[in-house]
Amino acid sequence: MSTLSKTKKKRFDSAAQEVYLSLWRTYDRLRAIEDELFSTLDLTAQQYNVLRLLQAAAPALVPTLQISSKMISRAPDITRMLDKLQERELIERTRSDEDRRAVLIGITPKGTELLSDLADKVKKTHVAQVGHLSVEEMRALCELLARVRDPHEPDGSDWKPKS
Repeated sequence: MSTLSKTKKKRFDSAAQEVYLSLWRTYDRLRAIEDELFSTLDLTAQQYNVLRLLQAAAPALVPTLQISSKMISRAPDITRMLDKLQERELIERTRSDEDRRAVLIGITPKGTELLSDLADKVKKTHVAQVGHLSVEEMRALCELLARVRDPHEPDGSDWKPKS
């Protein structure tokens, strides 16, 4: 055993800490690649996520709370995020006829056009992030990540593994 390994301080307190910090570091590295793409368009990953959710639901309008519950990462200030998207004319808001307190959100043609323009760039970004893994490795990683998330996902979540 070398002198370096004898004196080297233990990096992690536990295997659980090592896994958690490894996930956090991985997220940070992958997010940096994603931020490069979205920052050129004055868009955040969360705003992109909202637009994708609205595009999938179109032509239906989606209640604000439903958007929040389906987002990949929590958005503490969904109202401000929607304000910015509306200012850019990427979404539209209307009040529900059934419940005037409920706000319904839809994607505009300009929002749909932006997503169309981004499609190839986003695919290339994903390849830059994880394209060095084989399809089998990607599937195995997704399965492991689903197992890690499972006890922390709320019932009914689209991210909850199907039993």
